Amino acid sequence: MNENEKLILKLIKENPFISQQELSESVGLSRPAVANLISGLVKKEYVQGKAYVLNEQSPIVCIGGANIDRKFHISNQLINGTSNPVTSESSIGGVARNVAENLGRIGEDVLLLTTSGNDAEWQHIADLSRPFMNVDYVEKISNESTGSYTALLDQEGNMTLGLADMSVYDKITPEFMIKNTYLLNKAQCIIADLNCPRETLEFLCAYAEKKHIKLVLIAVSGPKMNRMPHNLHAVDWLILNKDEVEAFVGKNAENNDQLTDYMNEIYSLGVKNIIVTTGKENIYYVGEMGSKVFDVTPVKEVTDVTGAGDAFSSALVYGWLKSYDIDKIIKFANANASKTIQTPFTVRQDLHEKQLIKDMEEL
Repeated sequence: MNENEKLILKLIKENPFISQQELSESVGLSRPAVANLISGLVKKEYVQGKAYVLNEQSPIVCIGGANIDRKFHISNQLINGTSNPVTSESSIGGVARNVAENLGRIGEDVLLLTTSGNDAEWQHIADLSRPFMNVDYVEKISNESTGSYTALLDQEGNMTLGLADMSVYDKITPEFMIKNTYLLNKAQCIIADLNCPRETLEFLCAYAEKKHIKLVLIAVSGPKMNRMPHNLHAVDWLILNKDEVEAFVGKNAENNDQLTDYMNEIYSLGVKNIIVTTGKENIYYVGEMGSKVFDVTPVKEVTDVTGAGDAFSSALVYGWLKSYDIDKIIKFANANASKTIQTPFTVRQDLHEKQLIKDMEEL
């Protein structure tokens, strides 16, 4: 390598998303000259060039859970203290990862930012996720296990026991975010789920507000609502269900009016748009486009509800980023969720942009 190539390579190592114009200004060469140097580095296999694709397109950055989900179905009545015959199945999941795959299948450029174990479970997740998102910046931690969720289901399919091993997400720290700010700076939008620690979510809120980056927060469970920041001025969308609203305010919603009151209580924290789902019942919206209640698309035959919320959230974000009105945004979300629960997959396999638009128009 000559001296200019060495300098270019050094700058790319420091910031893989640096633009050719920034390189040109840093080394005092014309942009075409820099392009030729980079081309030479690619040919010599010092640089793969992947970051430059993302640099031009601004990815959606998804931050949070990427799990192995396991289900054990008990064949007979559960007997404690002894071995019980079961059938088992496993799949990849995690809210942030599922949302990322949905958006990737739709055709968006997506980057997953999370922490995992340096183990076979993560390798399995990465192999199945890579066709739909960039997983190159996931931090693998040697003394941690990749996140997993295990459900023990009885003969009727009801959960008898759920086990969550998700301590690895405590490593998604503000320091981890600071180390990856060059990724956040290029984001078209940041989507974070509440598997992230509260201080990390607070950092993302402050950073998104400072840098004027679109931000979406997605709740994951009632117990983790204590992670939600109380200053939501930077949050463009907050997506949660009725149970999570109740967990946050500490009160049960006995009727629709109470639920709306609790939503307004959260809205007063500064968030621009709130959406609340209630399973098969209504969808509630409060935000910049008014206050509305939407019907849920009825489904004749449900195969598996796993992934419905993530399908809903991802299609909502898609519709919003494409500047559709609130009615169309909810139609996109409804369509993707209803089609997903009619399949055995957490993320439906036939999903792509034209199909989603067709599904939405058929509602």
